[in-house]
Amino acid sequence: MGSKSGDRKALGALGEQIAVDHLCKRGLRVLGRNVRTRLGEIDIVAKDAETLVFVEVRTRRSGAFGTPEESITRAKRQKLVHLAEEYVQACSVPLTDYRIDVVLVELLPSGALRRLEWIGNAVEA
Repeated sequence: MGSKSGDRKALGALGEQIAVDHLCKRGLRVLGRNVRTRLGEIDIVAKDAETLVFVEVRTRRSGAFGTPEESITRAKRQKLVHLAEEYVQACSVPLTDYRIDVVLVELLPSGALRRLEWIGNAVEA
């Protein structure tokens, strides 16, 4: 594994931890992180009262590759919907009792937090 891949994984893990801390402070209960399904991985699975919440975390350290929100393409949104649907079917959760949120994290080159934005119900299922 090259250093760029390791750096990207470390950046992603840091962004996910920042997102988990933020969501927990706002009353969500985290059920799982990096949850694997047959179709891929869900960054965070949480509960907001009785609603199951799937959270995609997008982290950037600089604008070189665009903003975090620009990285959520149409294809990525479709994949998130498929991942959520697969999870709820496997867990027998009613299809109306979940949503897909996005947490955007931007860090300064020093690693300090520049911006944190939680967008509820960001992806239409």
